[in-house]
Amino acid sequence: MTIQVENRDEVRIVRIDRPEARNAVNPAMAEDLFRAFVAFERDDSAKVAILTGVDGVFCSGFDLKAASAGMDETWYAEHEIGVSVEGFDAQPSKGPMGPTRLTLTKPVIAAISGPAVAGGMELALWCDMRVMERSAYMGVYCRRWGVPLIDGGTVRLPRIVGHGRAMDLILTGRQVDAEECLAIGLASRLCPDGSAIEVALELANQLARFPQACMRADRSSALAQWSLDVPMALGNEWKSTDAFRSEGRAGASRFASGRGRSGDFSEI
Repeated sequence: MTIQVENRDEVRIVRIDRPEARNAVNPAMAEDLFRAFVAFERDDSAKVAILTGVDGVFCSGFDLKAASAGMDETWYAEHEIGVSVEGFDAQPSKGPMGPTRLTLTKPVIAAISGPAVAGGMELALWCDMRVMERSAYMGVYCRRWGVPLIDGGTVRLPRIVGHGRAMDLILTGRQVDAEECLAIGLASRLCPDGSAIEVALELANQLARFPQACMRADRSSALAQWSLDVPMALGNEWKSTDAFRSEGRAGASRFASGRGRSGDFSEI
């Protein structure tokens, strides 16, 4: 068993389960993680996913013992960008860490205990939000071993924290504690040690309660705008009116009837 998959009503929890290696991901685990999130994407009953690790560790990165044994040419060919995946032609190939090249239509929350370093940090960056325990930390630890970031780290980190801060973290490989992660926008929430999964579940359940088409449309537009100029990004955003037609009118009627006033989310 390399991962655990659990359903909590409309929330899918995916746990990295390799405590003897501090949840380092080897090629078999990467395959399992990839397929777990493909399954999540395709399951209409699951609205939000949580990615976490067992035994107080999120993920210590790619398994360097596997890397030191040598990755054959087949492994490199399988991970070339643009290689199709049987049964999932609408998405790119899996990344070395698994799901890091998937563009899902539904949100994923990272619940981080302990280290989320090297490739583990890249997994956390792939998620939409990051809940960190106060003793948790991140870092481009692969810097010291001559292993590059190839699971989106050089792309997503600058977009999340800004270019200057990202260059500091990428070039130095230093440890970034949870307080600094929160201060620079790398963490979305801090929580007491031992409570990341509970806090992430509470957050996931909040997201699952919202009208889904509109939330996903806003999420999709926010992700797509990076590669578009402003006029094209605004045009792409306007496509969200389809979601308004399907959900927004009903929501506006609920507001008009008196629900959700003064920031009250209890009856939406």
